[in-house]
Amino acid sequence: MADDGMFSGTLKIDVLLGEVHSLKEKRALIRPVLADLNRRAGVGAAEVALQDLHRRAVLGVAVVAGTHARVVELLDDSEGAVAWRPELEVLSVHRRVRSDQDE
Repeated sequence: MADDGMFSGTLKIDVLLGEVHSLKEKRALIRPVLADLNRRAGVGAAEVALQDLHRRAVLGVAVVAGTHARVVELLDDSEGAVAWRPELEVLSVHRRVRSDQDE
């Protein structure tokens, strides 16, 4: 794949939270994860689904870069930043990388 143009990538990370008994406790766990992801250059993250369940969350991560390799690197780094947290169990990850020339 040629590395010219614009590349974007997304992650959809479904997580199970540990000992959480309320939405307030869920927010207290999810907020620092999202803040950590959003501090990374070229990365945007948000809770995108299951906001009303206190033990589950779906995190969305989006990245844009000038090369396919950089997008993959950013997605790998973001996935790892979520997976290493002991208070979260990653249930599934869906990844997509696109080029502006895919259309």
